[in-house]
Amino acid sequence: MEKVWRIIDIIEWSDSFFKKKQFHNPRSEIEWLLCSILKCNRLDLYLKYDEPLSKKELSILRNWIKRRLDNEPLQYITGSCDFYGREFLVNPSVLIPRPETERLIDISLNYMKKIKNPKILDIGSGSGCIAITLGLEIKDATIIGIDNSSSAINLAKNNCHLIKPKKVKFIKMDILNKIPKEKFDLIISNPPYIAKDDMCSLKSEVKDFEPEVALTDYDDGLIFYKRFSKIFSAISNDKSFFIMEVGINDHPNNVASVFTEEGYDKIKFFNDYNGDKRVLLVEN
Repeated sequence: MEKVWRIIDIIEWSDSFFKKKQFHNPRSEIEWLLCSILKCNRLDLYLKYDEPLSKKELSILRNWIKRRLDNEPLQYITGSCDFYGREFLVNPSVLIPRPETERLIDISLNYMKKIKNPKILDIGSGSGCIAITLGLEIKDATIIGIDNSSSAINLAKNNCHLIKPKKVKFIKMDILNKIPKEKFDLIISNPPYIAKDDMCSLKSEVKDFEPEVALTDYDDGLIFYKRFSKIFSAISNDKSFFIMEVGINDHPNNVASVFTEEGYDKIKFFNDYNGDKRVLLVEN
């Protein structure tokens, strides 16, 4: 007789299994996978812990566990990721949204409080998580998201269709060679900022699975910021803001120097939730 695998059986087995494989949070690994397969939240798992999985569900789970053992990110395996309390579709054509990037949203909301009907540009939209979130949080905003990847634009449009912000659209554009015709009150970006020489130091689940073109500028990690400093005044309204995610160590100060050299003197750093300088704001 074939063994019946209940939710609690799977959690207990997987907790031990992932621990032996030296995963940092073994229980959260299986909880994530089960929640996705069963389309429920973590609390529901334990409320119906005695329920068995179907053969189809077990087959999917086995396949997902094998993929996870190869260090494939959970978000790519399940095809979704939480960002600012909402679920977004993700795939290997875009970066996985990270909690640190939510800080960009908080800062943007604070600076857009007093601006009526703000126009916002999101450069390097990826999954569209920043543009869509701002579109939902700032009801009167008009937002354009741009990305040089057709696959990323298609995914962002899919997320837009599912999550339904009112005034958000996505356009394919290479910001290094072209600029929008409109002017904006807020420009926001989490660009590729890892220097080419630093790519080898990334964790395997990042460098082996996430799109390289979204991680590095294949140079010193400053290419996009240098471009931003050149085009900011041309695509911004008076008293506009440019909010950017930056890297670690010397990178924040190096980015600030790029803007200082272009004559910008209203520059401010914001820490992420770990206390590190990870957001740079430049005021026009």
